[in-house]
Amino acid sequence: MTEHDQAESPTEHLESKGVSRRAALGLMGAAGAIGLTGGVAAASHLPGNDSPSKAKVENASVPFHGEHQAGITTATQNHLYFAAFEMTSTATRAELMSLLEDWTYAANRMTQGLEVSESGATGGGPHSPPDDTGEALDLGAHSLTITFGFGPKLFDKRFGLESKRPQALKELPSFAFDLLEDQYSGGDLCIQACADDPQVAVHAIRNLTRIAFGRAQIKWAQLGYGRTSSTSKDQVTPRNLFGFKDGTANIFSDEKSDLNDWVWADGSDQPWMDGGSFLVARKILMLIESWDRVRLQEQENIFGRTKGDGAPQSGGKEFAEPNFEMISTATSAPVIPMTAHMRLANPHQNNGKRMLRRGYNFVEGNNDLGQIRAGLFFISYQKSPEQFIAVQNNLATDALNEYIRHVGSAIFAVPGGIKKGASVGAGLFT
Repeated sequence: MTEHDQAESPTEHLESKGVSRRAALGLMGAAGAIGLTGGVAAASHLPGNDSPSKAKVENASVPFHGEHQAGITTATQNHLYFAAFEMTSTATRAELMSLLEDWTYAANRMTQGLEVSESGATGGGPHSPPDDTGEALDLGAHSLTITFGFGPKLFDKRFGLESKRPQALKELPSFAFDLLEDQYSGGDLCIQACADDPQVAVHAIRNLTRIAFGRAQIKWAQLGYGRTSSTSKDQVTPRNLFGFKDGTANIFSDEKSDLNDWVWADGSDQPWMDGGSFLVARKILMLIESWDRVRLQEQENIFGRTKGDGAPQSGGKEFAEPNFEMISTATSAPVIPMTAHMRLANPHQNNGKRMLRRGYNFVEGNNDLGQIRAGLFFISYQKSPEQFIAVQNNLATDALNEYIRHVGSAIFAVPGGIKKGASVGAGLFT
């Protein structure tokens, strides 16, 4: 298969409705790009890359087009680079449209393991910057997904989108124990890049940021090095930095009924949200040193699960249904404490409400006291923000609050899947 069998050709891209002149001039050149059966496949034959399983991981790709954007129900990859953007003060409606077109074109290519344009990292001549920064050459797609979202402020008067804002898309309210900082919160736009190679994810955000120059810039960003949830039953439940399995009760990709009930925003007041969802991002610092001095029994009481196998304290294995009514004969109190995290977050304690979570661990050096600065970058997808709000309010009495600090918060409307020949958010401008 040639590169043009997998990605839009320059002619097809130019003929697509509404494609910007900036995209044609800035992202397309005459030189050939590295194709999946060319340079990317060749990477599997480099020294140290001869393992068939390794080559399979390197060359794995996730379809960019579809009913829903990739990166939501996709089997959660190992690495994340998430970025929130602000439009520049001089940006116009036309420039927002052109930005989304250019991002769509480049994202489609990168998720196939291609460079952002045909001229890529080595074409375009020696006297101008290359279209692609080049650090992901030979790495392959590594199941890269790129997911786009729109923040509440994008729908103000700047771009004439007031009538396109979903009624449910509002800034999140303040929650108990919030210590939010503006440098980790908000944003007009967001991009979630997930991949099984960290450099592939970083390359995606780096190049989309470069493409946005003059129209938008990063407000804040977050790297995640290890997933803390699973979206497929084929994946082993991962652990957070407190050592506990996280996301046991998550919605899985094959639970179609629950996805329709709790994730996809079909039937929203905005047709462009059909097939989409609402994304909530929360940056949560963990007080590692304090936690590491807590005795095991108390740790388990805080989570409501055993640390070893992740089973509910009421018994069984990890996926056993918890018995919240079980009373301890030793203490005459509930076996799963009333303040346990898993009790308060469980759907049975929240009128059945569920969310699809795609969180990641992060570590970013240390603070001024020499303590590890680390935590959970929480991401959830839900049909309505009200689902997250209700659960978060229910966590006000969570015993875990003593050991965590919420310092960042954002919400975005994630539009439905991107059709071939169209750009993300095309429904905003019709």
